[in-house]
Amino acid sequence: MGLFVVNLSDVGEGVAEAELIEWHVAVGDTVAEDQLLGVVMTDKAAVDIPSSVMGKVLKLCAEVGDVVAVGSGLVHLDVAGVSEDAADEGVVALGSSESQTIQSATSQSTVVPNDTALNNIALNNTVQHETAQNETAQNGTSIKRVDVLLDDAGMQPLGKVLAAPTVRQRARELGVQLSTVTGSGPGGRIVHADLDRFTERRAMPGNESKRLDDSVQVVKVVGMRRKIAEKMALAKSRIPHITIVEEVDMQYLEELREELNDNHALKRGKLTILPFVMKSIVEAVRDQPMLNARYDDEGESISQHNGVHIGVATQTPNGLLVPVVRHAEANSLWENASEVGRLANACRDGQAKREELSGSTITISSLGPLGAVATTPIINHPEVAIIGINKMMIRPVWEGQQFVPKKMMNLSCSFDHRVVDGWDAAVFVQKLKSLLEKPAMLFMEA
Repeated sequence: MGLFVVNLSDVGEGVAEAELIEWHVAVGDTVAEDQLLGVVMTDKAAVDIPSSVMGKVLKLCAEVGDVVAVGSGLVHLDVAGVSEDAADEGVVALGSSESQTIQSATSQSTVVPNDTALNNIALNNTVQHETAQNETAQNGTSIKRVDVLLDDAGMQPLGKVLAAPTVRQRARELGVQLSTVTGSGPGGRIVHADLDRFTERRAMPGNESKRLDDSVQVVKVVGMRRKIAEKMALAKSRIPHITIVEEVDMQYLEELREELNDNHALKRGKLTILPFVMKSIVEAVRDQPMLNARYDDEGESISQHNGVHIGVATQTPNGLLVPVVRHAEANSLWENASEVGRLANACRDGQAKREELSGSTITISSLGPLGAVATTPIINHPEVAIIGINKMMIRPVWEGQQFVPKKMMNLSCSFDHRVVDGWDAAVFVQKLKSLLEKPAMLFMEA
């Protein structure tokens, strides 16, 4: 018998850590060789962690949502018939000094400072009336005895709800939990008037059947959702956004798209408006290459790219991904449409490769048929521009003497104001508008 430690191996060049997003085993499970133990995520790419040996799970060294350093232990397995090769990978005999050292090291508890211990107890959703006994940790630090006192209503630690004894007594008689009452007194103190308002609302006819319980569900932000949150926070904290919204007459482009689909859809695939917008971007950045760029915050430099690598924001069951259509300038309408479809399917199936999710120089965001009249898209850091496609609808347009119904669509374009001035942003948007309103210009040589 032996203890085998499954470590987090190298999951990509330059990657020092990964987030654990899923366990496929539990303590006590028997796993086979090559069986999937869990999944980690780095740079929006999920990586499976298999077992290289057969054994029984003794310990899971991380929880879902934890960030694990490359090379650190993930799973402890009890392995029978350990080979010399396996021993080289970190298996030690149970009962040996090495095994005891590993087991004692992994079973150590982190000593919580006294104030932190009090706060953790006070914030626990289910406060129990108990006493934390004196304990001495291996470093000699002791945890003092902590008595958790409940208020008169028995709902939460004393001090969390401010109310006079008479108010507490009355709340107890009315069966009201003080933690559910909003206080209007000094410092949020609950007064009798607050109880009056609360009981009046509760007594209104029909409220009893509509009222939900006071439970709160805490959902840990992990996996793709955490990556998206980090990316959005980075973009908004680093990039000063400027957004321009412009309406575009899509009548002629829609007529052209319909005709192309009627004649070529069976052989070449169906066209949406997306490849037309992509081609418009390619043409527009020829005149303004600073829009097809990435900004280095640390080096304070701008990298202008010759190739136009367009990111296309794609909604998946796991969250928002941005696959990249590389060298869109070299593709036809149908080639760009086909590549967008392929990448979108790969993202939704969880099969997108890491290199397909990085390296974009400018991004398109679209909510499709659910789109609004206008949006304020967030730039895909470290790019300097994003083009938002909004919902197309028929609107009355004034043509000098009368209103004419036309298919109109708004473009919402955001720019990094450190790189793009308002004038340059307006010139770029007007170029897109002109190309989309006169789609024949898209097919003329520069």
